[in-house]
Amino acid sequence: MIKITFKDGSIREFEKGISVLDVATKLSEGLARISLGALVNGELSDLRKQLTEDSKLTILTFDDDEGKDVFWHSSSHVLAQAIKRLYPNVKLAIGPAITNGFYYDIDVEGSFTEGDIAKLEAEMQKIVKEELNIEYFELSRTDAIKLMEERNEPYKVELISDLPEDVVISFYKQGEFVDLCAGPHVMNTKIIKAIKILNVAGAYWRGSEKNKMLTRIYATSFPKKSLLDEYIVMLEEAKRRDHKKIGRELNLFTFHPEAPGACFWHPRGLILWQQLENFWREMHKSYGYTEVQTPGLAKKILWETSGHWDHYQDDMYHFDADEGETLCLKPMDCPFDILIYNTTQHSYKDLPVRFNELGRIFRNEKSGQLNGLFRVRQITQDDAHIMCTEEQVLEEISSIIKMQQMFYKTFDLKISYFLSTRPDDYLGEIEVWDKAEDDLRNALKLNGITEYGIKDKDGAFYGPKIDVQAKDALGRTWQLATIQLDFQLPGRFNMNYTDKSGEKKTPVMIHRAVFGSFERFIGIITEQFEGAFPTWLSPVQVKVLPISDKFNDYAKTIVEKLINNNVRAEFDARAEKIGFKIREAQLEKTPYMLVVGENEQTTATVSVRKRGEGDIGVLPIDEFLKNILAEIKDKK
Repeated sequence: MIKITFKDGSIREFEKGISVLDVATKLSEGLARISLGALVNGELSDLRKQLTEDSKLTILTFDDDEGKDVFWHSSSHVLAQAIKRLYPNVKLAIGPAITNGFYYDIDVEGSFTEGDIAKLEAEMQKIVKEELNIEYFELSRTDAIKLMEERNEPYKVELISDLPEDVVISFYKQGEFVDLCAGPHVMNTKIIKAIKILNVAGAYWRGSEKNKMLTRIYATSFPKKSLLDEYIVMLEEAKRRDHKKIGRELNLFTFHPEAPGACFWHPRGLILWQQLENFWREMHKSYGYTEVQTPGLAKKILWETSGHWDHYQDDMYHFDADEGETLCLKPMDCPFDILIYNTTQHSYKDLPVRFNELGRIFRNEKSGQLNGLFRVRQITQDDAHIMCTEEQVLEEISSIIKMQQMFYKTFDLKISYFLSTRPDDYLGEIEVWDKAEDDLRNALKLNGITEYGIKDKDGAFYGPKIDVQAKDALGRTWQLATIQLDFQLPGRFNMNYTDKSGEKKTPVMIHRAVFGSFERFIGIITEQFEGAFPTWLSPVQVKVLPISDKFNDYAKTIVEKLINNNVRAEFDARAEKIGFKIREAQLEKTPYMLVVGENEQTTATVSVRKRGEGDIGVLPIDEFLKNILAEIKDKK
């Protein structure tokens, strides 16, 4: 018999060699019907996997992120099978699960029409109804290459040839279809109830512009049709809220092919950015941070010392300079803040030292991954690094959690927490990692956070972390804030402080972000608010609209009064009807419109229209000014 420990901590005994599916069936036949895969000792596995030793087991359903990955990866094989049935000469490349679905890259002559897409969807549904068992098998490298050559799949042959010598080469088979794949997969195609092909795009083989352009077919699938219907509604809503579209319509920001992965900030967009910067600075001052600014370029040796060169160089921009040095554009700020810390001798009385920085960093994102403000190559990270004693760790993390909670409440974003544990390519000793993970668990508990997810092996190479995910108005989750506990880099950079007894000690370093990145955060809140930003954040807070030219002078005095009191106001002097001016201001999502005519001029008042509410009455200008200043200060 073997002992199986479940996610809730319960332990049960089963016969040695029992499959995960049989364990699920013994627990509940209902659970077995919806099971998709499992985490066995943290490793993603098939339901087919046999358990031969004491293990930790989490059975995955579509409610789990890992379960969705298994489901969508299996669905990509159904798509590939349908493609090969309808278009036998197509060459298959890769077909992974992605956020909210999957895709398959194929080498095909010509393009897919709407009729082709409809045929593919129908064929996929046919495969599902055939209830094909999905079977796993392994081959030697020679036999694997022979099989793919016989099937005329050159991209698969290339992938097999590039695999490490010691790797297991595995395949999955469903009916007549066979695909090279490490898995895991569901047991049978019948569980994939609802399918939708979303769009077709181009993608370079292996992400390199030097390679052939392939056709990428994006799709999604669900175990229930009702879930697909909800997703399609969400997609339509997301299209309406698309930040790229709203940014262009409101003249906030644009994107241009001459600068891929970068954003062009227009005057109004820059105002929005600056208001967030101001809010960020006020917040950090109230929590005892000191702002710094560091260079964007450094020698490779800095990144070798930090460990980033060994773990991260493929995502870095670097080049050889004239003096023979390799220089790197910085992908993160931490080594620079360490250098500042090391310029001064520190006592325990100085700690904690809290540096915050709006770090402009650069990451070599692949062209196919770029997506408006959500995925850029030039990133403005609201970074901070806290150097403290081990005794101060819990207090500092608690302070960060409070700051993050206050911040997300301001933007009506619901948050959830995850603990990301030691990855395979970690630095340092396991005992130190275990202590760091315990510290983070204790910090969550101390702050009343008892429900949090585990991201196994998803920590940074230098330490575990608390990841904070925010949920927007569409129910989408975003990885934004993070708290990373680092016992490694301080030692690698010989950081120290003098303790009470006069001895040199190594501080602990906490890496943290609240926004995550300004670019991504602005993209998220643009869609969250549909461009109708809160008054304090709106690039233009008030539009003053005279009903005719006779009242332009009075309108100008109102605008001047507002501007002199730090309210962002504009004057619409166009010779247009007042109804047209109001509609234009509404389309621009302006929070307040002040209509002025003869009555308002005579009584020193304004007729106030509020976004989303319409006409709210006539007020003395000083009363309106008092009200809007209070609203701006409240940030609600």
